[in-house]
Amino acid sequence: MKESKENVKTIIRGIASGGTGGDPVAVDSKDGRIVRIRPMRWDDKYTMEELAPSLWELEVQGKTLKPAIKTAPPYMSLAYKNRVYSKNRVKYPLKRVDWEPGGDPAKINAQNRGKSKYKRISWEEALDIMESEIKRVMAKYGKYAVLCIGEDGHKESKNLHAGGGMHATVMNLIGGYTRETRTPDSVEGFYWGAKHVWGSGSNKGLGMIAPPQTNYNSWNVAKDITEHSQLIALHAGDLELTQTYGSQFWSQLIKFWEELGKEFVVIDPFCNYTAVCHDSMKWIPILPNTDAALDFAIMYVWIQEGLYKKDYVETHSVGFDKVKAYILGEEDGIPKTPAWAAPITGVPEWTIKALAREWGTKVTALVHFSSGAIKGPYSHEAGRTEAYKLAMQGLGAPGVQQFYMNASDISRHSISPSTTMPFVMGMKARQFYPNPQSIPRTMVAKAIQEGEAKWWGSPQIVYVTTDDQFKEYNYPAPADQGGSECRMFWSEKPCNMGCWNGGFNFQEALRSDKVECFVTNHQWLENDSLFADLILPVTTCLEEDDIGGASQIVAVKHAGYQDRALDPVGESMSDYQIAVELAKRFGVDEYITLGMDIDEAREYYFNESKLKDEISWEEFKEKGYYIPKISPTWKDDPPGMRQFYEDPEKYPLDTPTGKLEFYSEALAANFPEDKERQPLAKWIIGGPASEGWTHDETPFGEKAKTYPLLLTANPGRWRVHVQGDDIVWFREIETCKVKGHDGYLYEPVWISPEDAESRGIKNGDIVKLTNDQGTILVGAKVSQRVIPGAVIVNKGSRVDPIAPGLDRGGSTNLLSPPRAISKHCWGFPVSGYLVEAAKLEQNEYDEWKQKYPEAFDRKYDPAVGINYSSWVEGGAE
Repeated sequence: MKESKENVKTIIRGIASGGTGGDPVAVDSKDGRIVRIRPMRWDDKYTMEELAPSLWELEVQGKTLKPAIKTAPPYMSLAYKNRVYSKNRVKYPLKRVDWEPGGDPAKINAQNRGKSKYKRISWEEALDIMESEIKRVMAKYGKYAVLCIGEDGHKESKNLHAGGGMHATVMNLIGGYTRETRTPDSVEGFYWGAKHVWGSGSNKGLGMIAPPQTNYNSWNVAKDITEHSQLIALHAGDLELTQTYGSQFWSQLIKFWEELGKEFVVIDPFCNYTAVCHDSMKWIPILPNTDAALDFAIMYVWIQEGLYKKDYVETHSVGFDKVKAYILGEEDGIPKTPAWAAPITGVPEWTIKALAREWGTKVTALVHFSSGAIKGPYSHEAGRTEAYKLAMQGLGAPGVQQFYMNASDISRHSISPSTTMPFVMGMKARQFYPNPQSIPRTMVAKAIQEGEAKWWGSPQIVYVTTDDQFKEYNYPAPADQGGSECRMFWSEKPCNMGCWNGGFNFQEALRSDKVECFVTNHQWLENDSLFADLILPVTTCLEEDDIGGASQIVAVKHAGYQDRALDPVGESMSDYQIAVELAKRFGVDEYITLGMDIDEAREYYFNESKLKDEISWEEFKEKGYYIPKISPTWKDDPPGMRQFYEDPEKYPLDTPTGKLEFYSEALAANFPEDKERQPLAKWIIGGPASEGWTHDETPFGEKAKTYPLLLTANPGRWRVHVQGDDIVWFREIETCKVKGHDGYLYEPVWISPEDAESRGIKNGDIVKLTNDQGTILVGAKVSQRVIPGAVIVNKGSRVDPIAPGLDRGGSTNLLSPPRAISKHCWGFPVSGYLVEAAKLEQNEYDEWKQKYPEAFDRKYDPAVGINYSSWVEGGAE
């Protein structure tokens, strides 16, 4: 921290909204208010000689890639002043005007959630309500009757003050709670499919750090691609879109790859931002959720023309003969030729052949990040076929890698145990507590509505071994273990309806009398909080003294001593402070604080980390940030699955056979009747529920006669999931929102000229996007960037309820199926499902305004959208 002559205070910290810290920024504030947020320079406090041992350098073909001395924070970090002072900020505790504690259905008025307004109350009243409701619900229903939602996942970049899990911490100390377990969001297809090919350690594709026994190393994957790959296939990977999680390093990396002469192909329903930003990209449009069919056709060409690594397949895998028989049509009489795949995928036959030959004759790396290909119905099939392709080309060979999230890391720090948590100074008081009762995040609505739930796998956290997927779990837990239905719901990440499956159904579940009390902790009045009974105001990361750093999607990993840039806005407190204040009511607060204030905790956890081996506490505190030294042998670290590639007997995978498994005997043994996820991957169309199918979401079934368009819902260019939809600067950008005739800024729906013309839709029209779940309103962007037969709407726009099943905000997850990705896989199918688009005619618009005046009369500011004054009685505070 330093004071300039103008009395401007500057602090350094990472504020990336994925919870990863990200490239740090300099936050300048004056008189207690933020003036600006800007990039900082690593040499602000260190000489280049001091920095040299901490910075990597990569030389390839006479060209050099190295980290920039000026940081490249994601643009959301640079715009975070908008978030701190948003008109949508919750500054004080709020209570729904027609809800009263006590559980009386006549007084909770559950049917009005998402409709009623709020009134300001004091912290004393809010904590009184929390204390009394917790005691009442646990006494009446049992110790697991409180569900803690949002224990982990995407969050603000906080550490000691927590971005999630503090409610679970205090509830565990009080006596117990039901845990909402995180499912493998963003990577469903890999988790439920590819893990059965390459093992459990690679449960987020090959880009997530693995346990030692899996012999996977995420360090140096990007280095290996840089040195050896000739072709880079972005199969539903949009790096320019998703680098908002940490930094803009991926732009630098792609440009370096271009300088080296690498070739690129983008396979996506949308001519995405990476394809648009880089001239070297070749775009192959594909219909959403048909990736498995394309993969089989590619593999067909490889088999017929001998374009795969036969020796590797023989020595490193099992079951290839069965997959080969399926691809050649020996099993079902249907050869999976390019001619077969063309009408399914929308990719011309000759394009499939050309792609297969390019891929099969060049050293190819596969880039994948958070796309619809592995987040839709039956996405485990595309997850497995992606693994099949890599296996057939010699996975682990020089340049044959999958690039995903942490696989972008170049150079290993000497004190870093992993890429995901390099030198995190953890909070011992905030831990995950296994208990007998849990509900997967994807099943909360079902558990409320039906009073029970059954699933397989992912009982406590997503990072578990593959065999966990064969275990059956049930809610409620057995009565002799204290199991009961949940009646109070407490969320620290109130975005289930905007981030997970079946959003409209989740809203309907919250309107049940079974939900006697719903509490949210949040900084902004949005999404699930609009259905809450009690809203507790939370500080942003810039309002707290903390200690942390950066982990993912950065060129340089750092640790930071983080002072606050300003005092808490209004009466907001951190989730940690809220937990402490509530814990005082139950006499357990010292189990959270451990008898330390924040300054003492910062020093304590620094000394618990390995940072102390390289820098003293005093110097760390004075400098404000530190880049740990890289290992002198970092270049020798084997990238990805190189050791398995070189010696599969010495370095086996943790699959049952120790090899890559094209055919899973484990799936055959445990789910012999499962036609949706068979022992080997297949092209699954699905069908009606009456015939035992979970989904009918392809253009070839009965449902497509009513809803003929396939929706792709990727993360937003101008958001991180649901974070940042109120940023004024972004909402002025043409691709962020579409201004309707009514002055409302609608979420864009990208639609092809052909599909728009056939529906009478023109650029700027208000469009109804509809399926069997309901209707959302969006604004038309007619563009050749979309393949005909598909529409593109970025996920994460805030909900703006008009009526049950009808929303103005354009949140795609409201329309997503409230079901699993398949019978035994309770992941979320939030992309690649069927919808129909139609222009909202003026007469229907007028009818809605008359029918739902409260929704259309809410105060609205186009600069930020719906906001605090839209929902709170008494004004703009």
